[in-house]
Amino acid sequence: MSQQAAREELIIDGSGAILGRLATYVAKQLLSGKRVTIVNADKVAVSGDPVRLIYFYRRTILGVKVHLSEKWRPKRARSPQMLVRKAVRGMLPKNDKGKEAYSRLRVYVGVPKELAGKNAAKLPSNMTVEKLTKSKYATLADIARQLGWSR
Repeated sequence: MSQQAAREELIIDGSGAILGRLATYVAKQLLSGKRVTIVNADKVAVSGDPVRLIYFYRRTILGVKVHLSEKWRPKRARSPQMLVRKAVRGMLPKNDKGKEAYSRLRVYVGVPKELAGKNAAKLPSNMTVEKLTKSKYATLADIARQLGWSR
């Protein structure tokens, strides 16, 4: 691997990161041409009251109204890694440049073996739950478990 390719690869530890701020930062890095890998997607936080967050995700992700039987309803992703990917996809432009940037994104729950020895970049404190002094938050693992994700 050349130095140019190694310089363009960014590994981000999602532990304690706020989902929206993480998604905007990652989208900016993807659009600049970098390859981004997010580890510990299950530890990414969403700010807000946990009960209301779970209600919101249930209604928007699982609450698809279809006049057919449950067997034919659309299947929705419930894993934390897919929730992070969906948030980042929403921050990218809806054209060929956005699709190409989205293809350079990798998201993992936990840390995979091939990335275990590499140093993951820590986000600034204004992008983490340290910024939330009195606000409540829920992790994506908690939300995903309420949606039916099991790991």
